[in-house]
Amino acid sequence: MIEYPTLAAGAIEAIVFAYHGDPFSVLGPHEYENGLVVRVFLPYAASVSLVLVGQTAVYPMHLSHEAGLYEVFLAAKALPVDYQLQIVMHNGETAVIDDPYNFPPLLTNFDEHLLAEGTHMQMYRKLGAHLTTINGRAGVYFAVWAPNAQRVSVVGEFNSWDGRYHPMRFHHDTGVWELFLPGLGEGTLYKYEIKTHYQGYMVTKADPVGFFSELRPKNASIVWDIDKYNWQDAQWLADRPKYNSLNAPINIYEVHLGSWKRKNGWEWLTYQDMADDLVPYVKEMGFTHIELLPVAEHPFDGSWGYQVTGYFAPTSRFGTPDEFQAFVDACHQAGIGVILDWVPAHFPTDEHGLNFFDGTHLYEHADPRQGAHPDWGTLIFNYGRPEVRQFLISNALFWVEKYHIDGLRVDAVASMLYLDFSRQPGQWVPNRYGGRENLEAIDFIRAFNQRLHEAYPHVLTIAEESTAWPGVTRPVEDGGLGFDLKWNMGWMHDTLEYIKNEPIHRAYHHGMLTFSLLYAFSEKFLLPFSHDEVVHLKRSMLDKMPGDVWQRFANLRLLMGYQYGHPGKKLLFMGSEFGQWREWSEERSLDWSLVETEADDGRHAKLQTFIADLNHLYKTHPALHQEDYSWEGFTWIDFQNNQISVLAFARHAPQSSETVLVVCNFTPVVRENYRMGILEEGVYQEIINSDAEKYGGSNITNPGDLHSSPTRWYDQPFSIELTLPPLGVIYLKKNG
Repeated sequence: MIEYPTLAAGAIEAIVFAYHGDPFSVLGPHEYENGLVVRVFLPYAASVSLVLVGQTAVYPMHLSHEAGLYEVFLAAKALPVDYQLQIVMHNGETAVIDDPYNFPPLLTNFDEHLLAEGTHMQMYRKLGAHLTTINGRAGVYFAVWAPNAQRVSVVGEFNSWDGRYHPMRFHHDTGVWELFLPGLGEGTLYKYEIKTHYQGYMVTKADPVGFFSELRPKNASIVWDIDKYNWQDAQWLADRPKYNSLNAPINIYEVHLGSWKRKNGWEWLTYQDMADDLVPYVKEMGFTHIELLPVAEHPFDGSWGYQVTGYFAPTSRFGTPDEFQAFVDACHQAGIGVILDWVPAHFPTDEHGLNFFDGTHLYEHADPRQGAHPDWGTLIFNYGRPEVRQFLISNALFWVEKYHIDGLRVDAVASMLYLDFSRQPGQWVPNRYGGRENLEAIDFIRAFNQRLHEAYPHVLTIAEESTAWPGVTRPVEDGGLGFDLKWNMGWMHDTLEYIKNEPIHRAYHHGMLTFSLLYAFSEKFLLPFSHDEVVHLKRSMLDKMPGDVWQRFANLRLLMGYQYGHPGKKLLFMGSEFGQWREWSEERSLDWSLVETEADDGRHAKLQTFIADLNHLYKTHPALHQEDYSWEGFTWIDFQNNQISVLAFARHAPQSSETVLVVCNFTPVVRENYRMGILEEGVYQEIINSDAEKYGGSNITNPGDLHSSPTRWYDQPFSIELTLPPLGVIYLKKNG
C-alpha cells in the first residue's frame, strides 16, 4: 500500500512556496517502487483525477498538501505514460487539461552546446515563445536565458499571473529555462516571473526574445507566429545585390513612423496605412531606400525608439508583426529597400526589460563605469560575454531573415568603441593594455559584420560613427570593422556650419567645403542630413538657412544639389524635402499643409518637386553614383574661387565614360559670362538648375546648347561660358 505524500517535506515546501529550482524532478510522472507516481500542483483545484489516454479507468489523486499538491501512484506502469487531468475547481467548474510536466525537453544537445558557447546565431528559433505541437498536443514552447535565477515561471492570464503554477525546467549547462504549455495559442499574453537569489528580489520580465508586445504603457509579451506571412518579394531579394551595390544609386529617406503623417491630426498611421501612403510617396519622390528610426519595441515615445526593451518585436504602436512584414513587402514590390536603425549600444533601465534580469547584471556590466551610460541614463551591454554577443548578433540576423530587411544602420558606434566616451577622468576603466579602446566591443562589431555578411552578403551595414576611428568600412580580414558604409559626420557638420553663414561671409569659410575631399575616399561614406540635425533647438533644415524667405529656399535647394553631387551615398530626413519650418517632434505629424496649400507662395511644393527631380536625376546618371569611393569618380574643376564662393567639380562613371559637371554659386549674385574650365570639348546641356522657376527660383538658367571653347582655364584644356544663378547649383552634361 502506497503512503502519501511520496515527497520529503522540504521538496513539498519548495514546490508550494515556489522556490524549487528543478520542478521537473518533482512534478509530472516519475518511477516509484513498482510503478509510477504522478504529481501536480494545482492550487485552484478542489479535486483532481488522472485519466490514461485511451482507457476508461479514472485515478483520483491524493491531496498531499492543502495548498494544492496532488499525487497518485500507478502500479505496474512505466514511462512514458500518456494521461490527462480531470479537474473540479472550487467554484464547481470542471476542465480536462494536459500536464505540462509530462512533456520532454525540446532543446537538443547541439542547441545546448551552441548556446553554452555563445555561437547559436539563430537562437531566436529556440528561445522566446513558439507555437508547436508535441505528442499530438498543440501549445506554446517557452524558453528564456536566466542562468542565475533561483526559479523562473511562465505567467499570464491563463494562470492568473501566478508564478506558482508553471515553473520551468532548468538546463544547467546553458542557463536556459524551458516549458511547453499545451492548449495556449497565438495572442496569449505572457511574461517570466523570476525569483532571484538577490535578497529575495522577485521580478516579472517581458520576454527578451518575444516576437510581439502589448502597446505601451502595458508591456507583456504576446505569443505570435511570425512565419505565417506569405511573402511576395522574391524578385526583389534576387535583385538585392544590384540595389545594394556600392556602385548603385543609394539615396535614403529617413522616416520616423509615428510622426511622418497622422490621421485625424493625432492618430498614428498603421503599417497598412504606411504601405498605402508612405510607399507610393517614397517611390514617386525617387528615393531608393527607406531608413526607419528603430521599430523594435520601446516603452517611451520620446526615445524615438532608441531605448529598446523588445529587440525581437516590431512595435505594436502601428500593428502586428504580420502587418510590418506586409509593409516591408510593399516596399520591395515598389522597388524600395528597407533599412532599420539598430541599437546594440545600450538599453533602458525599465524593470520589465533586460536590466538586472535574473538578479544579476546579466546583459550589462556590473561596474557602472562600464555598464551605465552617463548621457542617456541607459545601460551598456557587456560585449565580453559570449551569450550577450550571441543575443545581439542573432537579433541582427533575425531582422534580415524574418522581416527581409535590406540594411542595418548601427546607432552610436562611437559610444561602443571608446571606454571613455562622454566620461571624465576616473569615470572609466582602461582596457587590459591601459588604453581607451573597448576591445570587447570592437570584437563584437567585427563578429556582427562578419556573421551578417556571411549569411547575407548583400545586406548593408552602416555605422553612425562620429570620430576618426580608422578602417570603419575596411573588411575585418584587413583589420577594419567591416561596415559597408559610414555616416560622414564631419562633412555634415562642416557643410551645415558653412551654409548657415550669410553669403557675404562665406568667402572666409570656403575651406569648410573643400576640406571633405581630403578624406572623402578614406572610408565608404554616406552623406546624412538626419533627424539629429532638426531637433533640440537646432532648427529645421529650412530654418537653418540665412536670408529672407526666398533666400532660405534657394540656399536649401543649393545645399541639396551640392549634397547629391558630392561623392558618397545620400540620406535625407523626412520633411526636409518640402521645407518643414518647424523643428521635428515625435509628438506630431509633419506639416503637410505647407505642400497642400500655397504657403510661402507655393515654394514648399516647388522644393519638393526639385528634390524629386534631383533624386531621379541622381538615379539615372551613373556619374553621380557609380564611383563614389575613389578619385576615378571625381575631379576638381574650380575649388580656389573663394572670393566669389563658387565651387565646381566633375563626377565620372568610368564604366560608361559619363561625366556630369556640378557648379555651385553660394552667393545671391548672378554670375554672367562665367568662364569655367572643362575636361572635354563638345556641346553641353544643363540637366538641372535649382534656380528654375518650377522649383521656386528666379529662372536664371542656361538654355539650349552650350559650346566649349579651346581656351585653357584653371589647368583644364577647355572651357565654357555659363550664367551662374544666385544661390544656385547647376548640373551639366556633354551631349553624345
